[in-house]
Amino acid sequence: MPPEAIADPHAFVAGNSVLQSAPLVPEIMLHLADERAPLWTKTQRDLWDDGIVLPYWAFAWAGGQALARLLLDEPDRVRGKRVVDFASGSAIAAIAAMKAGAVSVLAADIDPLAATAARMNASANGVAVETCTDDLVGTPLDAWDVIIAGDICYEQSVAERVGDWLQAEAHAGRDVLIGDPGRTFLPRTHLEPVIGYSVKSSRELDDTDVRNARVWRFGGN
Repeated sequence: MPPEAIADPHAFVAGNSVLQSAPLVPEIMLHLADERAPLWTKTQRDLWDDGIVLPYWAFAWAGGQALARLLLDEPDRVRGKRVVDFASGSAIAAIAAMKAGAVSVLAADIDPLAATAARMNASANGVAVETCTDDLVGTPLDAWDVIIAGDICYEQSVAERVGDWLQAEAHAGRDVLIGDPGRTFLPRTHLEPVIGYSVKSSRELDDTDVRNARVWRFGGN
């Protein structure tokens, strides 16, 4: 059973998460998994048996939190602009962009449950975001001004494929920001550092209590 076949995605997200804030961004409430939610104890095999892809939407990853913090603190980066939150997960950065005054935000994630969570999370914060489950990699985003992406460099093949595309988008005139907690496959040769944060984490997710997350900007040259 693929994720889109879940009878009631809204009920699934609500029943497997707890509405709460992320440590670095207390202004934003999200449906997240923790020890109080059934999803917390499910193994990857359990999820596979249920027809569910890994629920990245259910966690506030450090890179996304860093992006959200930056946008809330420096709203001019997105105010009055059209923004794409690529691989949006919980949509924490998308929501921050709307709160910062973006004209519109597209939360793009290939997981249909992430799209459901994005809409629910946006509603919980009094904003609205568009959602998309298409694979946008390689697609020119001419209708958008800013691209934000958090925690996308977890595998080399993904980082290279997405990194080349985002670099091309930066060359085309988009402002491209990426949030990352220092993963090995981050394409640093293309990036300019913007700001860093210490983000409280969970040992169940990261084997550490604190992640040092940084926001980077793709150079347009």
